[in-house]
Amino acid sequence: NTSKELTHNTSRMDSALLKEREDFKRRAMAVPVVENKKRKVEDSKKSSTSGGGGGGGGSSKPRGPAFPSKFSAGGSQFKFGVLAKIVRHMKDRHMEGMDHPLSLEEILDETNQLDVSTATRLWLSSEALVSNPKIEVTPEMTYLFKPPYKIMNRKELLKLLKRKDLKGEGGVMYDDIMESLPKAEKIIQNLTTDGKIIQIQRPCDKKRVLYFYDHTTDIEIDGEFVKQWRSISVDGLDTQKIEDYLDKQGIRSMQDQGIRRVAVPKRKKASVNRKKKAPKDNEHLADVLEDYDEKGAKVER
Repeated sequence: NTSKELTHNTSRMDSALLKEREDFKRRAMAVPVVENKKRKVEDSKKSSTSGGGGGGGGSSKPRGPAFPSKFSAGGSQFKFGVLAKIVRHMKDRHMEGMDHPLSLEEILDETNQLDVSTATRLWLSSEALVSNPKIEVTPEMTYLFKPPYKIMNRKELLKLLKRKDLKGEGGVMYDDIMESLPKAEKIIQNLTTDGKIIQIQRPCDKKRVLYFYDHTTDIEIDGEFVKQWRSISVDGLDTQKIEDYLDKQGIRSMQDQGIRRVAVPKRKKASVNRKKKAPKDNEHLADVLEDYDEKGAKVER
C-alpha cells in the first residue's frame, strides 16, 4: 500500500511540474525580446555605412558637404581672411620703409598664399584691393599701402604740421601719424623733447593730437612778475568780487571791452496828403458818345 501511494503521488507531482513548465514556456514566448531588435538595428546601420549602393563591397569615403561653407577655400570668410593678411603685410612693409609697389602675384608669394584659387585672385584684383581704403593701386596694376599721410621721415612730419598751423587747420591725430610714419614713436618723442611739436590729449576720448610749436609767438616775461602772478589765488572768487577788490585798492578794471552798437533812430516818414482823384466814367469815349434830351432830340455840346 505504501509503495502504491508513493507511485501515485510521484505521478501527480510529475504532471504538476510538467504543467508549470508548459505555463512558463508560454509566458516566456509572450514576452518581446528587445536584444534581438537592437542587434538588427545595429546590423542595418553597419551595412548602410560600410556597404555601397548595389551590394558592392569595399569601404566608402565620407562624403563632404554638397556646398562650400564660408570657411572653405571658396567661402567669403576665407576670402576676407586672405585680404586681411595682404593689408597687414603691406602695412608692415610701409612701416619698414619699403615704398616700392608689388604685383598681386608678388604679394601672394610674400604672404605664402599662392595656393588661392583663380576666382579669389580675380576677386582681389577687380574688387577687394581696388576698393580697399588702405591700399593704393598704381596705373601698372601694382599695389602699395595707403597711409593717412604720405610722410617718411622727421622733416616731412614737421613740414606737414607747420602747413596745418599756417592754414589754421589745427593739429594731426597721433594715431594717424603712427600709421603713416616709420619709427613714428621715436621721432615724435624726439621732436617733443626738442620743443618742435606739442602733444595735447583731448578730454572727450583721451586721444592725442600733435601741433606745430611756433616759437615766433613766444613772449619773455620777467620772472618777478610771474612769481607774483602765481602767488595770487583767485579760487572761489567770481568776476564781481575781483572787481570790488580792485576798486578798494584804487585800481580800475577794464570794462566794456565788447564792440558797442550804436542804436540809430528810425526816421518817421512824413505823411503826404494826396487828394484822391474821383474816377470819371467813359473818358476814353468822349469823342464818340452823344447826348439826347427827353424827347429824343440830339443836344449839342
